[in-house]
Order: sequence, then structure tokens, then C-alpha cells
Amino acid sequence: MRLNTPVVDVEFMVSDSLAIVSMTDLKGNINYANPYFVEASGYTEEELLGAPQNILRHPDMPATAFADLWATIKSGLPWMGLVKNRRKNGEYYWVQAIVTPIIENGACVGYASVRSKPSREQVAAATRLYKIERENPGSVVLDRGRVAGMGRLARLKMAMRISLGQRLAITFAFLLAAIASLGWTAFSPEVVAQMGLNVWLGAFAAIAMGVGAAAWYSLAKNIVAPMRTVIKATQAMAGGDLTGAFDTQRSDEIGQMLLALYQLNTNLHSILGDVRNNFGGMLSATASIATGNVDLSERTDSQAASLEETAASMEELTSTVKLNADRSTQGTEAARNALSTADKGGEIMAKIVTTIADISESSGKISDIVGIINGIASQTNLLALNAAVEAARAGEAGRGFAVVATEVRSLAQRSATAAKEIKELIDNSSEKVRTGTVLAGEAGSTMQEIIASVNNVTEIIRDISMASVEQSTGIGQVNEAVTQMDEVTQRNAALVQEATVATGSLERQGSKLMQALASFKLKGQDRDLAGKTAAPEKTTVGKPRRMRDAA
Repeated sequence: MRLNTPVVDVEFMVSDSLAIVSMTDLKGNINYANPYFVEASGYTEEELLGAPQNILRHPDMPATAFADLWATIKSGLPWMGLVKNRRKNGEYYWVQAIVTPIIENGACVGYASVRSKPSREQVAAATRLYKIERENPGSVVLDRGRVAGMGRLARLKMAMRISLGQRLAITFAFLLAAIASLGWTAFSPEVVAQMGLNVWLGAFAAIAMGVGAAAWYSLAKNIVAPMRTVIKATQAMAGGDLTGAFDTQRSDEIGQMLLALYQLNTNLHSILGDVRNNFGGMLSATASIATGNVDLSERTDSQAASLEETAASMEELTSTVKLNADRSTQGTEAARNALSTADKGGEIMAKIVTTIADISESSGKISDIVGIINGIASQTNLLALNAAVEAARAGEAGRGFAVVATEVRSLAQRSATAAKEIKELIDNSSEKVRTGTVLAGEAGSTMQEIIASVNNVTEIIRDISMASVEQSTGIGQVNEAVTQMDEVTQRNAALVQEATVATGSLERQGSKLMQALASFKLKGQDRDLAGKTAAPEKTTVGKPRRMRDAA
């Protein structure tokens, strides 16, 4: 026998209203476990599925109980008894287990086990008996999970046990024999008298009467009374009351019928309990989803409105950027014209610089000519002076020549003075021309810098214009994306509202189904639950905002 450890002397109390349900294959490997089985065992569902059922076996359970279990279910009969199971953490819990073969197409394909909470009296009795069996194996005799007795006498009683059908057959056979004897006496009294059987037949008739009375009592006790119990239980079940508890220690046909009815009641109780609990969770989840959908719908509508405003702002921004792009294009054209004008100004300034240079050169030539004239005047003055000296030597004869020499000298001096003044003017002009040449050169350099700056400004404005065009294109794409997001958001809002309506409908349907389930009375739960599962108020959601036509 498998020994599971560790063991902790702490009891896990099973719920009064929930049942532990599992299914196994023919070898006892678990292939289904309901949520409460997972909770009670302490294992995860993944650990339970595929594992042998004896993963829960507690060391306090005697091997005799499991031997009786397997012998019973392999014979095709259900087994019912108290079982002490071990949880994963070593704690234990008591259950009243009903194990039933699963029949498909006339063959057993597995076993279903439904476990419920036993009474404390049942737990105390089972604890005492299982302890006796562990200390003295074979001392406790089990029959389909029920205690048949102690020792060999119990085994003898089991061996001599006859079914209800056999008892009825024996009883009615004896009554038929008595009736036949009475009939024979009635139709052949002489023969009976001659054979001296009157006394014997009388005694036999008395015995037959006793047997008939005993048969009537037995029928009333063993058939009529149990049938009344069955009728009462089935009427209670038909009325939705699944809290009834009835048991029998009989193993005949009536006992099997009562056990089957008890199993049906337990199975219905477990199924409806699971369905009710699952629907309770589903209703809570549905209510949360409905509330969340309402909030989501409101937020989606708000988002749709924000997207509409964003789309409108993007449209205005697109117009502004487009206008800026147009103005940047105009600025580029103006800068291009300015650059062309600056280029022309630069050419003119270059011509001015060349002209001033020519003037400066001509002024230099004039200065040279003036120098020549000044030299001629000096020589003329010198000659006039020499002529005056010669005229003085000549006396009266040279007086006229002296007057001419004086006039020539005066003219030479005046020419020299004029040449000197011209030279001064030319020098001043040359100095101004040189200054103008320098200034013109500087102006030319400045004009070249202006042309370069205008060219840079033109490039910058061109870049700004290109960036504005790209920006306008990008914002147009963003505007289109926002418009598409607006459309998608509107569709999402419509879908959210449809989901909200569907969730509200599901919640109302679940509430109605919960009310129907509440008509069954279960242990630990009452019918008042129906009043608590009234249909929720109808959730109303505003219509989605009409989608704006994107530009």
C-alpha cells in the first residue's frame, strides 16, 4: 500500500455545500477534478490530472477499505463509505465517498467519485473502526463500504445472506404449498381422513397462517416502509429539496435502490452546487465586465471627442504650415531676386572701381604733363633771366629785348604758379582718387560679402521652404492617421456598446438561470438566493458620436 508523507494532525473542514468530484480511468488515474477537489487536496490541477487516486491516501486508512472498494466497483456495483484523505501539506480531511462505475455501451470505462461532508458521529465511528482494523487486520468486515460486523460471525452472516427476491420466492413457495394442501383437503376429505392427515394438515394450516402473517409483516417492513421512504425522498427531490439525508444498511435490492437514490441525490447536489457556484462567479465577473464596458464606452466616447478636436487642430495646423510653406516659397523667390540685384550691384561696383583706377592713372599722367610744363616754365624763366642780363649789357640796344624778356619771365612765373596750382589740385585729386579707390575696393568687398550673405539667406530660405513642404506633407499624413484613428475609435465605441449590451443581456440571462438554480435547496445554501439574484438594472449607453468627415 502506498505510504504518503508527511502527515500533520490538522483537519481541513470540508464545506457543507460543496462536493468534491473526480473521475478516474479503470486503473484509478485521475482524468477530471472539479475546482473544489483541487482546493481541498492542496494540489494543483496539473499535479492531479494523470496521477493515481491514491496520491491522496492517508496512512490511517486500512488496506481492507480499499480492497472492499475495488472489489465492489469491479463487480459493477457502487461503493459508499467514509474515507480519510491526506492533503499535499500533510493535513487530512474526512469525506463520505460514493464511487460509481461509469458505463458506456454496456462496458465500464471508468469510475466517478462524489464526496461530501460526513457528520461528526460518522467520523468518530469510522475513526474507531479503522483503528481497530489497523491494529488487528481482518477484524472488521466491510460490505460495499458499510460495516457488516466483526470477526467470523459477520463473514458467516454475509455468506448466508439471501436477497429479497430469494426470500419472497421461499415465502410464496411455502404459501402456495399450504394453499395446495388446503385445496387437496377440501376436494378429497375422505382420502385425507383415511390417511390420518387431518391433524397434520391442521397444524400445517396454522403454520401457513403464521408464515402468511410473517410474510405480511416482512413485506410491510422490508418493502412498503422503504418504498414510502423512496416516495418521500423522490417527492422532496422533485420539489427541489436536495438536503435530505437517508441511509440504509441493507444490501438487498431495496438497499441498492435506496443507495442509488442517495447517489442520485448526492450527484445532483454536487452538480447543482458546482453550477450555482460557477454561475455566482460568472455573474460577478459579468457584472464587473458590464461596469468596465460602461466605463470603457464612456472613455472611448471621450477619446473619440478628443480625437475629433485633435483632427480639427491638425487640420488648422496643416493649413498654417501650408501657408508658411507658400510664404517660404515667396521668400525664396524674393531672396533669389535680391541675390540677382546684388550680383548686378557687384558688377557695377566692379566697373566703378575700374573707372576710378583709370581716372587715377589719367591723373598721374596729367601730373606728369604738369611737371613737364613746370620744367618748361622754369627753363623759360631761366632763359628770360639770362636774356635780361644780356639786355642790360647791351644797353639801349637791348632795352626792348629786356622788356620782352621781362614779359616772358612774368609769363613763365605765371605758368609756373599755374602749373604749381594745377599740380596741387591734381595731387589733391589723386589723393581723393586713391581714397575713393580704397573705398570702392572696400565697397566691392562688402558687396561680395552682401552677395554671399544673400546667397546664404537664399539657401536657408530654400531649406526652410523644403522643410515646410515636408512638414506640411508629414502633418497631412498625421492628419490622415488621426482621421483613421477617429474612424477606428468610432467603430471601437460602437463595438464596446454592443459588447456592453451583450454583457448586460448575458448578466440578465445568468441572473434568471441563477434564480432557476436557486429553486433547488442545497446544504449550506437556501432558496433566498433567488431574491438576491434579481435581474440587474438595464445598463444604457449613449450612442457613439457621429464620425467627423475628415478633410
